[in-house]
Amino acid sequence: MRESRPVPSHEKKKSRGLFVTFEGIEGSGKSSQLRRVADLLSRRNVAVLATREPGGTPLGTKVRELLLDFSGQVDRGAELLLMFADRRQHLVEEIEPALARGVVVLCDRYTDASRAYQGAGRRLGEETVDDLHRRFCQREPDRTYLFDCPVPVALARLARRGDGNKDRIERENAAFHRRVRAAYRLRAASEPNRFRVLDATRSEDLVFEEIERDLNALLARREMERAR
Repeated sequence: MRESRPVPSHEKKKSRGLFVTFEGIEGSGKSSQLRRVADLLSRRNVAVLATREPGGTPLGTKVRELLLDFSGQVDRGAELLLMFADRRQHLVEEIEPALARGVVVLCDRYTDASRAYQGAGRRLGEETVDDLHRRFCQREPDRTYLFDCPVPVALARLARRGDGNKDRIERENAAFHRRVRAAYRLRAASEPNRFRVLDATRSEDLVFEEIERDLNALLARREMERAR
């Protein structure tokens, strides 16, 4: 059985992988950009793991169904705890082993999403999310790309999809999504070294070019550290 303890800080420093997270409100375009980045790295023969939360493991797939597709009422505290159950399993089963192998991990949402959606959107408080993160996760991203987009623009994009299959989160009202966006922006302002805030109202190509420039710098820095 794989040990499920948090990775001690001295072990984390030995990791030669790169943990990159993609965050933003619904309709911000983050998932499409993650796929483009994963394709770019694969073509460069860089070992890469593209994953998501919730849903990055077999257990997480079940949790995702409960969180996004369940037709009944879900208590907001239960929602947060399910998110962290998924996240903990994801870290132990996928993220930490990949980072230990030197893989670039691209993750569609991580703890910042819980801070924004459950902490602010559901009004549970970001300090509640931070406490769970300290207790059960601890791993911090090396870089977080925040796809910042005004709520009316993002909701209009969702409407244009026209599939009629919005999940529980996407169906929330505009006030909820405004709280989520505001929380993301505040967190990014408080951690400028980790976050890169991207204007997601621009064309996909322009946004991708900005990500590629920053990622190239991150990869170059990693290679320099490996050579020491």
